[in-house]
Amino acid sequence: MRKLFVIVSILLLVAFAVQFVLAAVGAFTKPADDDSFALHSVNGVVIIPVLTVLTILFAALARAPGRLIGLTILPLGLVVVQAVTAMLANGSTDAAGVSSPVGLTIAGLHAVNGIIAVHVVVGILRGARELANPAPADAIGGVTVREGEPV
Repeated sequence: MRKLFVIVSILLLVAFAVQFVLAAVGAFTKPADDDSFALHSVNGVVIIPVLTVLTILFAALARAPGRLIGLTILPLGLVVVQAVTAMLANGSTDAAGVSSPVGLTIAGLHAVNGIIAVHVVVGILRGARELANPAPADAIGGVTVREGEPV
């Protein structure tokens, strides 16, 4: 289960990286229309939440420490924040459909929240790798201590 926890954590990180690529694709699509961000939306609404739930499940099945399991839950909350900021940013337009300064600020927070989510997933992956490949009991700070040697 610990190896599967690592694998699903890697997949989650890849999905977040792809999300940034898909955001750029939507932003640079010419002419821009309602479908410009379709792939970004599908990845953010379907793929990332499913992988997040799988990460939580595999963390629990791998008997990860409670703190690491808690960390795996955090991206799910950040995905909810992403959806809310996207809706608020899209809804903050004037009657002609032009973005307002408030909407643009909220859109910026959408990007910042995405960056935070990536950092959280990197932390999850580090924790999963440490759980799957624990350091030897006689290793301190990456240095192997031999019996009788001073530490």
